[in-house]
Amino acid sequence: MKLTQKLSQSKKTLFSIEILPPLKGKSIQSIYDGIDPLMEFKPAFVDVTYHREEYIYKKREGGYLEKVSIRKRPGTVGICAAIMNKYNVEAVPHIICGGFTKEETENALIDLQFLGIDNVLALRGDSIKTEPAFVPEPGGHPYALDLVKQITQMNHANYMDNEMKDAAPTNFCIGIAAYPEKHFEAPNMTSDLKYLKAKVDAGAEYIVTQMFFDNSKYFEFVDLCRKNDINVPIIPGLKILSGKKQITTLPKIFHIDIPQPFYEELEKCKDDKQIKEAGIKWCIQQCQELVKANVPCLHFYTMGASDATRAVAKEVF
Repeated sequence: MKLTQKLSQSKKTLFSIEILPPLKGKSIQSIYDGIDPLMEFKPAFVDVTYHREEYIYKKREGGYLEKVSIRKRPGTVGICAAIMNKYNVEAVPHIICGGFTKEETENALIDLQFLGIDNVLALRGDSIKTEPAFVPEPGGHPYALDLVKQITQMNHANYMDNEMKDAAPTNFCIGIAAYPEKHFEAPNMTSDLKYLKAKVDAGAEYIVTQMFFDNSKYFEFVDLCRKNDINVPIIPGLKILSGKKQITTLPKIFHIDIPQPFYEELEKCKDDKQIKEAGIKWCIQQCQELVKANVPCLHFYTMGASDATRAVAKEVF
């Protein structure tokens, strides 16, 4: 079922999660162990992230360095199929620009359609660690907007091979990401909203936000979207702060603020256990306010750690 149908049919705020594929060589059981404790809250969908290739340099005989491509977390498509089979819940794979040609993207989407996957989250993706900025794959898409356009074209039975006859349309519900505190590459929020609207106009049907710890940022962002004629559902993304390192790494990596009242509570904590307790308490307050505001869904970036999310969900759902 399309997520937009689920959202429109529900009379209350839904619950959803996002997970990471296990590291290469690890069992899928770790995925199940992270989902099982959360099934009592009836997740409307489970997002599965996709991780592009990275490069390492291996020293060979004679002192030469060989550039070797590796993918640390493969298996997104297979994990989605396994989740749908085991839990009978919608699985939403991330589809990224980085590392894919347009033809590879088309083939991946055909595979997803055959598996009965109705929803995808279209993202540009991050640059690889060895590159200072995002570099598209030769023959691939430079922007998420281009990816949204390709998926929309396939939904209208328009494939890359223009000579195909009687082609069957796909039927994907397309989600996209947004940034209540602005994407770090955007010069300003006005510019960011311009490109967000372009993706919606191109066929995106719902939005999932980057994590935030200040609800006012989300509410202000939604108001700005509506004023700019962006009227699709906007799902707030939430992360439970659970360790001291995250106090500095999350703002640095995701370009987000930690509100001063929350930061003052975190300063009082003596260890990671207390940090996690403070993070759970803060997230509960966030969720209760968001539910009161009738947001369509609360989306938790669990990354496989379910205990903190479960503690929040028990107080909210």
